[in-house]
Amino acid sequence: MTRIAIIQGHPTSGGGHFCHALAEAYAEGAVAGGHQVRFITVADLDFPLLRAKADWEGAASPAVITEAQRTLAWAEHLVFVYPLWLGGMPALLKGFLEQSLRPAFMTGGAGAGSSWKTSLKGRSSRIVITMGMPAFVYRWYFGAHSLKSLKRSILSLIGIGPNRHTLIGMIEGMSDGRRTAWIDAMRRLGKRAR
Repeated sequence: MTRIAIIQGHPTSGGGHFCHALAEAYAEGAVAGGHQVRFITVADLDFPLLRAKADWEGAASPAVITEAQRTLAWAEHLVFVYPLWLGGMPALLKGFLEQSLRPAFMTGGAGAGSSWKTSLKGRSSRIVITMGMPAFVYRWYFGAHSLKSLKRSILSLIGIGPNRHTLIGMIEGMSDGRRTAWIDAMRRLGKRAR
């Protein structure tokens, strides 16, 4: 049994988007596989954006962020689901990561300036990104730069790995059959907690 935190990074609350369906399918598969699942729905959280280094390093986290940090610490496997917006993750998800991955949380309270001992070391992740363009164009022409940034500059840096990914392109014109195939694929990944 694996403890899984699904971070729903679509900035629209209330469901109804393909990202929501993918996250739900992953959760269904995970529960069917005997895993425990908790959700962090970023669009439902009310938190300010960080505007100064001093706030990132020393200000108290909002209560909703503290609760999200508890879920991140509880999890053994993290699943990020979000749409590609302007070549990267939506700003709300980036703001959530900046709030959640503050030095005090990451170092277990040791604070800024201490050695970077991460409280999330040893976890794995799955990153699911939907996009309007073909996924191979994002990989080949754009070099999947935002995915690489999330993997290398955030997740690997804080000790999370392996970091697997699923890129789903051409979602606007996708047939019902292709959508169903992706939903089924997410259920299979969830069942294996991968």
